[in-house]
Amino acid sequence: MAMNVIVGQSGGPTAVINSSLAGVFKTAKELGADKVYGMRYGIQGFLEKNIIDMEEKIKTEMDLELLKRTPSAFLGSCRFKLPAISADKAIYEKIFEILKEYEIGAFFYIGGNDSMDTIKQLSDYAEIIKSDIRFIGVPKTIDNDLAMTDHTPGFGSAAKYIVSVTKELIRDSLVYDMKNVTIVEIMGRNAGWLTGAVGLAKCEDCEGVDLIYLPEVTFDIDAFLAKVKALTEKKKAIVVAVSEGIKTADDKYVFEHASHTEFVDSFGHKQVSGTARYLATLVSEELGIKARSIEFSTLQRCASHLATLVDITEAYQVGGSAVKAAFEGNTGMMVLLKRISNDPYICVTDLYDVHKIANVEKKVPLEWITEEGTNVSSELLDYIRPLIQSELPPYMVAGHPRHLVVDMI
Repeated sequence: MAMNVIVGQSGGPTAVINSSLAGVFKTAKELGADKVYGMRYGIQGFLEKNIIDMEEKIKTEMDLELLKRTPSAFLGSCRFKLPAISADKAIYEKIFEILKEYEIGAFFYIGGNDSMDTIKQLSDYAEIIKSDIRFIGVPKTIDNDLAMTDHTPGFGSAAKYIVSVTKELIRDSLVYDMKNVTIVEIMGRNAGWLTGAVGLAKCEDCEGVDLIYLPEVTFDIDAFLAKVKALTEKKKAIVVAVSEGIKTADDKYVFEHASHTEFVDSFGHKQVSGTARYLATLVSEELGIKARSIEFSTLQRCASHLATLVDITEAYQVGGSAVKAAFEGNTGMMVLLKRISNDPYICVTDLYDVHKIANVEKKVPLEWITEEGTNVSSELLDYIRPLIQSELPPYMVAGHPRHLVVDMI
């Protein structure tokens, strides 16, 4: 089918978001797209006509393979919230004027909850004006909090990084014969999937972390200090994993109990950081024990050298499936992953109405968190374990990974 298509990336990147971009590009060309355009910096850049021809950037199969192994968002990203159609019709008129100018027949947006809201809004406006442009969402987020899909591309690789580095931290914590507490802060504003993954560190060669706190359970500071004190009376080194978004009973993020500078994005999301730092300070001051905090921060989402083969493959597949869905006439949908079997692990792609996904947050089921709220169940670990399997190593040049970069090609 001859048509021009356009693709963008939005929100926080992952180690495999560019694999989805590769899947969109490759499949679109295979199905006969005339032009595959990329929007630089998501819908925000699109509104400024910051648009490139992807074929000028991806010229060979090697470029495509490099793209799969490149972290961050190749096209650049944004956190830009489209207003309600009723509130600002003009912005939608502008978007569709640009789509018409570039003769776009299908629009793909790779992202998480907020990005699916963009797909929902654009597909709704297309229906209002009777446009035949198709809008398809491609799932992405290390947070794994998109509804309806079994899991999201990006989550598995971030989980693998967290498990790997945590095992190394545990070994390091045991170097000296002295009491010490290490508190590790892991991404997860309201959903604790990533923090739960740290439970996989416990295995035949590692004792694992001592306490795991997810945002699905109210955090009690006094109870936390009591548990840490009791543990340090039994062993010299304690490692605790906390979600950045854990909250106390007064509905305040734990980091908000300390002095902090507050930042809020266009979607109303507070920047959450400093939870581990605050708790480590409390442990030192209240218990008199040496404590340190470690924030994995953006390393969780950009460590492509530890990307899993499962994750890269599925990210590529959801990109390709999105294109196929659009070329078959679908719109207002998101591609999702549907697990058929856990052992052996089998997962396929499917489609779901984006209206039932956008702005819906999938959290860790409470039954997958232990009753006392300080650890996770075997069911959660069995769910995550297949997603961290195998590796697709980077291409190494001069001793470090080679990436594909827009502005250097």
